[in-house]
Amino acid sequence: MRLALNLGYWGLTSDSDNVAVILEAERLGYTSVWTAEAYGNDAATVLAWLAAKTTTIELGSGIFQIPGRSPAMAAMTAATIDTLSGGRFRLGLGVSGPQVSEGWHGVRFDKPVARTREYIDIVRLALARERVQYDGDHYVLPLPDGPGKALKMIIHPIRDYVPIYLAAIGPKNLELAGEKCDGWLAIFYDPEFAPELLASVNAGKERAGRADAPFDVMPTMPVIIGDSVEACAEPIRGYAALYIGGMGSREQNFYNRLACRMGFEKEAGEIQDLYLDKKYAEAAAAVPLDFIDRTSLIGPIDRIADRMQALAASGVTTVNVSSYGGDLDERRATLRSLAEALEKSGVGD
Repeated sequence: MRLALNLGYWGLTSDSDNVAVILEAERLGYTSVWTAEAYGNDAATVLAWLAAKTTTIELGSGIFQIPGRSPAMAAMTAATIDTLSGGRFRLGLGVSGPQVSEGWHGVRFDKPVARTREYIDIVRLALARERVQYDGDHYVLPLPDGPGKALKMIIHPIRDYVPIYLAAIGPKNLELAGEKCDGWLAIFYDPEFAPELLASVNAGKERAGRADAPFDVMPTMPVIIGDSVEACAEPIRGYAALYIGGMGSREQNFYNRLACRMGFEKEAGEIQDLYLDKKYAEAAAAVPLDFIDRTSLIGPIDRIADRMQALAASGVTTVNVSSYGGDLDERRATLRSLAEALEKSGVGD
């Protein structure tokens, strides 16, 4: 099992601090660094900038929003960042959610799995420098009865195969990740619940005839190191409440549904009610400690090492760690402590 670094949204901490943390992760042998986008910073610009600041660590989009780019533009961006970084880019994709898709990008959030399937197909064609001709239900290239023609990318990227990761939660999307992609970007990953999720991934791999193909299972996990598990959990409550309660509508919130499937149906309903009523502190307080503990790395180093063993045993190949709080020195110390915990666990590559 390997370690990666998740920066989340750019600009929440200083640029210089973020770069210093990334360079520390690179020095320690973390395999990759990932950055996100929602309706603030875009991920592509950040990653292109980081390509110039780093030398060996790989750079991942966690995620590029499918509604925000045409498939061809996603492929162009991936090829450009991969070239600028000397072949270090990993393309993470996701549909985002209905509020962002329709409210920010003006793209209807309909049939997201089928749309994602076609999107990945077109990205693959473009990155392979094949002429992009596609006749799908959601994408038709070139457009019929017009002047367009099938084109292929005019630059020659360093690699004709860029690894694609999919952010997925529901069973059908998980199957698609296994069928079409090189990795899965997971959230709220619980080793005890993992068999149900990975069964969907493996079903997709088997359907595509790639049951034995390498596949990177990469959950993003909040990390806080300290003596008290309860105290370490406190800063994570707001993050969990935001996703379970506020990332989507009452009718359509994928993270809330995941929490319900994990056995927290009553608590997920309460968190959502409080969050949508703008009672944010109460929503955070309602997040069960057990949920945070099962989906995070919190507590003393030896306890985290034990959790790493459980993650590896469940099928995780990379832990994408997200450090919560602290100044620059504390963030760098957390990365060093996690590397120590991985060594103690005995499951590191």
